[in-house]
Amino acid sequence: MSDRFLEGRTALVTGATSGIGLAIAQALAAAGARVAVNGLGSQAQVAQALASVQAAGSPEARHFGADLSDTAAVEDMMAQIAAWSPADVLVNCAGVQHAVPIAQMPAATWDRLIAINLSAAFHTMRLAMPGMAERGFGRVVNIASVHGLVASVNKSPYVASKFGLIGLSKVAGLEYAAAGSRESGGITVNCVCPGWVETPLIEPQIVARAEAAGGDRDAGIRELLREKQPSQRMSLPEEIAALVVWLCRKEAHNLTGAAIPVDGGWTAQ
Repeated sequence: MSDRFLEGRTALVTGATSGIGLAIAQALAAAGARVAVNGLGSQAQVAQALASVQAAGSPEARHFGADLSDTAAVEDMMAQIAAWSPADVLVNCAGVQHAVPIAQMPAATWDRLIAINLSAAFHTMRLAMPGMAERGFGRVVNIASVHGLVASVNKSPYVASKFGLIGLSKVAGLEYAAAGSRESGGITVNCVCPGWVETPLIEPQIVARAEAAGGDRDAGIRELLREKQPSQRMSLPEEIAALVVWLCRKEAHNLTGAAIPVDGGWTAQ
């Protein structure tokens, strides 16, 4: 699937300056898309992300640094992107986490997590999807989580936001299901629900478990995943990105409203 089937189209990826979001931006670039990169980071990190997206094959990549917890900032970003090149592909990947029991969860932290993980996706979707319908083609892929399908303790706002993201995606999938056609590609809205993914964010946990296993990294990963992910293998960001790219193909025109687990059997238990 290395053909540039997204040539002439534009993708917006939030949370795309690192990790899974950056891998998705690079994969969409390799498929030929112009890429609007949203995400935080230093000037150097942003410049490096843009350079990597262009090196992957994007004819043009631009950074939009909107604070996704601010509705007005999201609206301004979407207006800027519409003026540049309206989004045909929207990937909501930005997410934040804070793990403490419900009774200890600060109200402001709850509000911030819901705003970034859920409300920002609502705002990008409501502003991007009418244009997709007019053009007869659109893909929305929301990066939820295994925690949009099952819960874990101490993660109340994260789990609530990811369950909400899946519900929001199902509603949008239904509302736009009849837009476009097989020939144009139609409009689809889906969630990808990763389990453990090998990103820099969890590297300290891997290192700690590996040290406890005598320096054996694979053994450390197996121990980290033992309780919940039966495969005892992590996914790579590029593997999540490959699924996102496939969902953007015209052949996927009838796959909508789905929440696809990539979790090594976690939610099959």
